Amino acid sequence: MMIRLFASLLATLFVLAPVAVQAQSQTQAQAPAFSSSRIIVETRGRGADIIFIPGLGSTGSAWRSTADRLDDRYRVHLVTLRGFGETQIGDNVSGGLAGPAASEIERYVREQRIDRPAVIGHSLGGQIALRVAADMGDRIGRVMVVDSSPFFPSLIDARTTSDQVEPLARLGYQALLLFGDQALKSQVAAFGVDMGLAGDMVFQGLGLQGGDRRVLAQGLYEALTVDLRPRLSQITAPVTVVYGWTRDPDAPRNRLEGLYRYGFEGLPRTARFERIEGAEHQVMIQQPQRFLAAVQRFLS
Repeated sequence: MMIRLFASLLATLFVLAPVAVQAQSQTQAQAPAFSSSRIIVETRGRGADIIFIPGLGSTGSAWRSTADRLDDRYRVHLVTLRGFGETQIGDNVSGGLAGPAASEIERYVREQRIDRPAVIGHSLGGQIALRVAADMGDRIGRVMVVDSSPFFPSLIDARTTSDQVEPLARLGYQALLLFGDQALKSQVAAFGVDMGLAGDMVFQGLGLQGGDRRVLAQGLYEALTVDLRPRLSQITAPVTVVYGWTRDPDAPRNRLEGLYRYGFEGLPRTARFERIEGAEHQVMIQQPQRFLAAVQRFLS
């Protein structure tokens, strides 16, 4: 039973007001250079601002195909957490991961004088986007979370608490730290557990671009144990939730919307939910055209 719950919880993570009409080009040009020991930001284009935050084990390049279609009208900011992919780990070598990343993104918004950006985050990046929106209030224009939840275990059982999950999250932390993501996947598969949604949401993203084991393990632990639902009431920006979906009534992904709606109940205004047919966890990669259309609706 513990193995089944752990596999299901692990599966939720890996596989890992309108935007301002005019950008102030003079302000953008005068913004000071930004340096961080926690995150890296690639910026291009000119116009209203969109900040993209990738999921666990992914870098900003996960958003590149979407950004390529937007940077002629928007200024896009592709965030990478240090230690993901082939980037240097920096200060992410110790301490928390998502909280400090959110704080650095908030500092970036302030120092670069960014006015009410749209923030789009995938998986763990979706949780970071929610943190930023809760912290910055009306300084954020709108938020899109992609295949993400304020508390991932609630996608398995809404009654689950952080305290119940913590021993299993610690087990995942230790396994990933000692053996790496590929070995962890093999071990979970060797259990012979019917993972259901786990097969959909974990193996497609686990180690997509990889990274330092210490950062991956910490991100896994936090995403399993941190419950952001109490902070939803602090988010004033409108929220859109995008997720992969299938018409197959027997597939777990067919029933995701109800779970997502329950998880986001605490928002002051009801979230907008968009399902992307034919996509699984890596929505923006598996269905880029449909995802781009959803982003364009979100921005308009």
